[in-house]
Amino acid sequence: MLTAAPSPEGTLLEAADRSADHIGNDEGRDLTPATEHSKDPAHPDGAGGGPAPARTTAKAAAFFDVDNTLMYGASIYWLGKGLVRHGVIPARSIVQFTWKQLRYRFGGEHHGHMNTVKSAALELVAGSSVERLKHISAEIVDRDITPRILAPVRRLADTHLDAGQEVWLVTASPIELADIIADRLGLTGALGTIAEVEDGKYTGRLVGDLLHADAKADVVNHLAAQRSIDLERSTAYSDSCNDLPMLSVVGQPVAVNPDRRLTGYARRHNWPVLDFRNGRKLMRTAVPVAAGAATVAAWAFSRRRRPGEG
Repeated sequence: MLTAAPSPEGTLLEAADRSADHIGNDEGRDLTPATEHSKDPAHPDGAGGGPAPARTTAKAAAFFDVDNTLMYGASIYWLGKGLVRHGVIPARSIVQFTWKQLRYRFGGEHHGHMNTVKSAALELVAGSSVERLKHISAEIVDRDITPRILAPVRRLADTHLDAGQEVWLVTASPIELADIIADRLGLTGALGTIAEVEDGKYTGRLVGDLLHADAKADVVNHLAAQRSIDLERSTAYSDSCNDLPMLSVVGQPVAVNPDRRLTGYARRHNWPVLDFRNGRKLMRTAVPVAAGAATVAAWAFSRRRRPGEG
């Protein structure tokens, strides 16, 4: 599990190192899983077709944003409610969390809102025991977050795991919360925002920056280098235009429950778009849910970029 580094040189990239040590339209497109493309069916061993291609140890992986992608709503809101319930933060603080959650849920993710609510949460838990917060976080995941995980998105994650790929959560939420969600779902691991710890207690400061926007792309690139992950064969899922840096570093980006800007960008770049929000129909660029999450995932992690695609 990732832990905050008390030393000033601790960064999100070092967190990726520690974590590594622990461990659209699909018509006419090839739905063969990426692991099958390494062989020529006519010449499986290279005989008669020239020398066999060099084997590579690089593997594909999948990266999932959490809020409004893997789950409906913001995980930090439920963390705030749980901290109030356990008396870690005052009850009046939940008003701020509720307001931010409403703006997040109905107005779309905004970088300023994200910074404000998550930084405020870190300040509120300053002086709290790390072990106590982990215990509370586990209760929050089981009681409040797990029931809000979107079943079709979880099936996508399971499909990547079944194909032998690593599956990582990449979120601006606290790493303690992200680690537990990943553990409950049987995923490979998680990367999240890291709070500084001294003598087993939170200082109220961050180690590095909030894991958001460009920072997500940085840690994904770093993790890929550490774990021999082929990003061109990998997939990333997110709902927010703020995650375009992360979506753009993989070969198979997928927009899930996208905000307006990401919807437009995905359509212009012919990315698959999936919308599982209540009361909405799947967008025209999405594969129907009835077709099965496995089909969507197979398309996503087998797709190869074609000349001229951006």
